[in-house]
Amino acid sequence: MSVIDESSILITGGTGSFGKAFLQEVLTAHNPRRVAILSRDELKQSEMRAHFTDKRIRWFLGDIRDKDRLIRAFHGVDYVVHAAALKQVDTAEYNPFEYVQTNILGSQNVIDAAIDSGVKKVVALSTDKASSPINLYGATKLTADKLFVAANNYSYSYNTAMAVVRYGNVMGSRGSVIPFFQKLIAENKPLPITDPNMTRFWITLPQAVQFVIDSFDSMHGGELYVPRIPSMRIMDLVEALKPGAETHVVGIRPGEKLHEEMIASDDSYRTLRQADRYVVQPTVKEWWFKDSEGEAVAEGFSYSSDTNDQWLTIPELQNWIAKG
Repeated sequence: MSVIDESSILITGGTGSFGKAFLQEVLTAHNPRRVAILSRDELKQSEMRAHFTDKRIRWFLGDIRDKDRLIRAFHGVDYVVHAAALKQVDTAEYNPFEYVQTNILGSQNVIDAAIDSGVKKVVALSTDKASSPINLYGATKLTADKLFVAANNYSYSYNTAMAVVRYGNVMGSRGSVIPFFQKLIAENKPLPITDPNMTRFWITLPQAVQFVIDSFDSMHGGELYVPRIPSMRIMDLVEALKPGAETHVVGIRPGEKLHEEMIASDDSYRTLRQADRYVVQPTVKEWWFKDSEGEAVAEGFSYSSDTNDQWLTIPELQNWIAKG
């Protein structure tokens, strides 16, 4: 039994791919008292309401930039999943302050509203681009990560605990490369490859949802959880989708990395390895922090998609894709 069973849960950005999958899982397997979906897009909410008709669901229009709206929505909520964010790397480079207002200032609003409303636990979703960021999007998410970890310095006195979950590319999410490639394959067009040597971390939506649920159960506050997941090579993905597919190299886009990283080597001194995850502990451990169990990683360790010890083969990729 999870702590979220028979509780009131709210998901910011709940009409996204993660929110839909999370909602389906908790309604099916965890019998929540109430699940609130908060997002700013009325069309997506309308479409989602048509699919999910469970009477335990509440629908709130609202933007995380509006703290007053968050305080109202968080009333009576036990657990918050913070999934709302602006996420497109290239768009962030052109509209940087919009990303600052949503990903940074909006995250601080979530923190303050959760404390003021008596929320028990908050899990904020992060991204591999927040580790050693080279683009504006990654920099805003790294800042948000640090806000949620540091928030425990005062939130813990209010019995509100904050933690962060960081993972890589989600297969089946909106914007995933797989449906894009499948569309081009159906149209008999060559596939654009940024670089044949590119690697990425890979996780399915159900895995991401379960990892967040498990994190609610294990967290005390201040942890940054990173799942131990496999990497894949972009050319292996192409081969899995269509053996011998025609490709053309378009080059790495602004702000894009050849390989992704989820834990930087400079963070190795505060990283522990567990069976299914790494736990990155706070830079400064205050009175509230409870040390996690686990094996300390080697000095200089980094968790990068090109040096990962787990790799997806072409048959495994085909099996993952077939399962959706």
